[in-house]
Amino acid sequence: MASSSFSLSLDSKDLSHSSGEVHVIVGPMFAGKTTALLRRIKSELNAARNVVMLKSSKDTRYATDSVVTHDGIKFPCWALPNLLSFKEKYGHDAYQKLDVIGIDEAQFFEDLYEFCCKAADEDGKTVIVAGLDGDYLRRSFGSVLHIIPLADSVTKLTARCELCGKRAFFTLRKTEHQETELIGGADVYMPVCRLHYMNSQVAERIVLQSQAVKTDSLLEPTADV
Repeated sequence: MASSSFSLSLDSKDLSHSSGEVHVIVGPMFAGKTTALLRRIKSELNAARNVVMLKSSKDTRYATDSVVTHDGIKFPCWALPNLLSFKEKYGHDAYQKLDVIGIDEAQFFEDLYEFCCKAADEDGKTVIVAGLDGDYLRRSFGSVLHIIPLADSVTKLTARCELCGKRAFFTLRKTEHQETELIGGADVYMPVCRLHYMNSQVAERIVLQSQAVKTDSLLEPTADV
C-alpha cells in the first residue's frame, strides 16, 4: 500500500527575510505608556538597531516634532496624519534600513492595523505601539484593540487614582465635551479606579441633569402679571 508524504517547502526569500514583531502598550491616561515606549526604544538604540518614532499630528500638546512624556522627557519623532504615508515620506532606502518603529498615541491612527500588518509581516520591522485602549466612556478607542491579535506581547499599564491613590484602570473626563477625540492633559482628564469612575459618572450625570433642568426653567415663558 502506497504511503502518502507531506512536504513543506519554504521560499528562499522567506528564509532570508527577518521576522517582524508587534508589541502593544495600553492603559489609561497618566499610566506611563509613553515612558514605557521610550524605554523600549532607547533599549533598541543601545542594541545598535535603527529606530524611528512616529506620532499623530493631532497631538500638539507639548511639541510637534517630539514625543514628550508628562514629566517632560523628549524624543524626536515624525508627526503624521496617517501611518501608511510614512514610508514614502521617510524614503524607501531609509525605510529599508529601519529595524524598529515606535508609535505613540496610536489610538488616533485609523490605518494602524494595516500599517502594523505590513510593517511586521511583510517588511520585517519590530513595531512598538503605545496608546489608549479605551475612551472616557470605557469604549474601544480607535484601532488599538484591533491589533491585539497581531501582537507578540501586550502590556497593560495602570495609573494611580487621583481621588484615592488605588490602581486606576480608567480615564475620567472632567469637562462636558462629548466628542471621542478631545486632546488634553490633566486639565481635561484624570485617572480613576473603578469605584470612583462609577461614582464620578453618577455625580456628573446628576450635575448635567440639574443644569439642563435649570436651563429649561429659564426658557419657559412667564405669565404676565
